[in-house]
Order: sequence, then structure tokens, then C-alpha cells
Amino acid sequence: MEDLETTIMELLVNAGAARSAALTALQLARKGDFTGSEKAMAESHDYVKHAHTIQTQLIGLDEGTGKLPVNLITVHSQDHLMNAMVIQDLATDMIELYRRTA
Repeated sequence: MEDLETTIMELLVNAGAARSAALTALQLARKGDFTGSEKAMAESHDYVKHAHTIQTQLIGLDEGTGKLPVNLITVHSQDHLMNAMVIQDLATDMIELYRRTA
């Protein structure tokens, strides 16, 4: 059970880092630093990729049968991952708009 909690926390941390990096990318683009913005977005995508790998492992362990307990931290980590991915999509579009107006 402790390993499961550690894995879920790793998912949460990576999703949160992805969100933060995407918001940093957006702030850098607003300032006209598109090189820094691209680097931050690449970092964000790497964090999401890692979080998604963890999520896929958890889904595989559960096998759709409810083998894994669903608790608040699990739901919270999934929420963070979803939000990070939405923020990435929006940040990508907004960065392109900043680039066009620079």
C-alpha cells in the first residue's frame, strides 16, 4: 500500500510540475522570451509524459476491476494531470498569439 501511495504522489508531483512549467512558459512569452518559453513548454511536456506513464501503470494494475483503492489523493492527482494538460493546450495557443503580436 505504501508503494501505491508513493506512486500516486509521484503522479501528483509530476502533474503539478507540468502545470507550473506551462504557466512559466506563458509568462516568458508574455515578456517576449520565446526561447525560454519553448524550453519551459518542453519541460512541461516531459513532466506530463512521465505523469501519464505512471497513470497508465496504475490503470494496468487496476485492470478495470477496482483492485486499486480510489481515495482523495488519487482523484486529486488525476485532477492535476487533467488540468496540466488543459493548461498546456491553452498556453500553446496563447504563446502563438504573443509570438504573432511581437
